[in-house]
Formats: sequence, C-alpha cells, structure tokens
Amino acid sequence: MTNDGGKRDPSAKRDKSAKRGLTSAEKVLGVLSLFSTERPVWSPERAAVRMRVSLATGYRYFNTLVAAGMLEKLNRNRYVLGPAIVELDRKVRAADPVLKLAQPVMERLLRRLREPAAILLCRYYRQKVMCIHQETNRGGEPVSSYERGTLRPMFRGATSKVILAYLPPRTIVDLWRDHRREIVAAGMGPGFEDFKAALRALRREPVNVSSSEVDAGRTGIAAAIFDASGRVNGSLSIVLLSPPANKRAVARLTMAVQAAAREIERGRGMAPTKAG
Repeated sequence: MTNDGGKRDPSAKRDKSAKRGLTSAEKVLGVLSLFSTERPVWSPERAAVRMRVSLATGYRYFNTLVAAGMLEKLNRNRYVLGPAIVELDRKVRAADPVLKLAQPVMERLLRRLREPAAILLCRYYRQKVMCIHQETNRGGEPVSSYERGTLRPMFRGATSKVILAYLPPRTIVDLWRDHRREIVAAGMGPGFEDFKAALRALRREPVNVSSSEVDAGRTGIAAAIFDASGRVNGSLSIVLLSPPANKRAVARLTMAVQAAAREIERGRGMAPTKAG
C-alpha cells in the first residue's frame, strides 16, 4: 500500500496484521499481557470484555492458563499470575548468555565507583526497554527504581536513549507512528525529521549522559551494547544518586561504562563496531 506521494504507508503492515487475525494460542497468551503492576488481578469477565470475546471463551482461556500454572485463582473470580511465571524467569536467568557475561563485569564496575550507584543492564524488545539485571552498592534508599522486569521510559533517560539512537530505520518509523505524542513530550522534536535529527545527535556521542529525566536528582551514564552484526542489543548504564562532582568525574565514568560495554561484547564474540 502506498500514499499519494508513492511512498509505502507505514500503517500498511499494521493493517495487514490486524486483518490476519490472531491464532488461538496468541489469544490465550494475550491474557497474560493484561496483567500489570497497576492491575495485577483480573477476572475472566473483565478479560473477556477487554479482549472482545464471549464469556465462555474468556473462562476457557483462564482455565487453560491455570492448568499450565501461568495463572492462579485467589478467590471467586479473581486471578493473578501463577508460579509457572517464576519458574520460567529462573530458567531465563540461567540460560541468558548476555546476563552471564555481564554480571561479573557489572560487579567489577560497581567496585570501582566511590559514590552511591546502581549498574543496570537493559534490553530492547517490542518498542520497550526493560531492565534485566541491577547491581547496587547502596542499601536502604534505592539509587534506581528499575529492577529486573521493570520497563523504562522509551524516550527519556540515558539508558533508553542510547538504545533508541541505534534502532533500525524501519523501527524508528514505527515508533514515531505509535508514540508520536510521547516523543514530542520528551523534547525530541515536533516532527519526524526533527526526531531523526535528535537521534543523529545522540549517535555522535558514544555514551549518553542525562540528569533527572527519569528519577529526580539521578544521573544516568549509558553505553549501547551491540551484537555481532552491529545491531543494538541493549545498554549498560551507571545511575548515580547524586550528580558527578565535575566534568572530570563525568569523563571518568563515561570511559568506565564504555569499556565495560565493550568487554561484554568481546566476551560473547560481538562486534565492537556499531552500525550507522
């Protein structure tokens, strides 16, 4: 499908996907996406309304997931995520090759820091940036509220923006189409060309530094992590409880996080060069 200018309409792929319809397995798994921190409890009735299916179908989906341990019944018609989710997360931790390589690197990096800090390993998936591991030297007051499994703002903060800068052009088009208001609100330009210019500016610096964009008073210093094909795979970042004392301190931390990111890449045989 093309628009009047002869260019491919970015919504064509989405429309085609919508017309294709979902398989039964996709519909059942779609129930799990309803559960969130804001709404951790669901009933088959509410889920059926949200998913636009019959009540009988909603109950069938829930019964299937309960049998698999993915959902657990609290009382009456109230359900929460089940123990199988925890079991799967443990298996993911044990099998994740990037996490295995990154954790000792993160621990060594943290030992080099004199100030209260947290080290975050994050990855991009499905228009989201998610924290998959955190190391911190601060007990009590957390330096970062983003622990494993927590989604970070896509267009704010060094941790996400250093990933955003290197996403493929097709993904950038999709993000603009689906999240234009958020992009504009984040100050990344009122138009698509402005957005692309903001990304080019981010790519000019190998490490991104931001202050108070996500958590007030926190400073983030992040480097992208690339795979063997030069595609962005995630990011490694230092989050500081207080701003660095001076430019020299920023430079020291910038070099440290960049070196740690390259070490993770080398450990997995990733290419140290980046696309674009």
